[in-house]
Amino acid sequence: MENCYILFGSNLGDKNGIFNQACLYINNRCGQVVKVSAAYESEPWGFEAKEWFLNCVIVIETAMAPEDLMQQLLEIERELGRERHPEVEGYTSRIADLDILYYGDRIILTDTLTVPHPRLHRRRFALLPMCEVAPDLVHPALGLTQTELLARCPDTLMVRKMDTD
Repeated sequence: MENCYILFGSNLGDKNGIFNQACLYINNRCGQVVKVSAAYESEPWGFEAKEWFLNCVIVIETAMAPEDLMQQLLEIERELGRERHPEVEGYTSRIADLDILYYGDRIILTDTLTVPHPRLHRRRFALLPMCEVAPDLVHPALGLTQTELLARCPDTLMVRKMDTD
């Protein structure tokens, strides 16, 4: 079994409901959900959009191979209503986005998967929830903890923890 850290993001529809459904699907199909960060509200990164994102990190224990896990996450995105438009360049608003941030301490470079996520260290919306669930987890390629990565992160976009009330 491996600990896997998955970033959830959504800026369309019932973001909380979509997140809850994503967690159920992940728990039933991918591995046991063992920890979930608080929800964070963040400005869109890399594009302009009216709606801000809800972001959370989901920690699972899984026996799935990394590529199989990624395929299952893509299927869950589709079932939640995500439509990909290959003709559109760059980032767009989306109902669900599931990214593998870490898969244990592995470094994975294939045609279809790069782990750790290649832009993780440049995104506050991913590092803040990672610092909540695993602040001392060391990035296997950069040799820095999540807390150290956050301290060095060049991203200045607004990210705030959402109220749980």
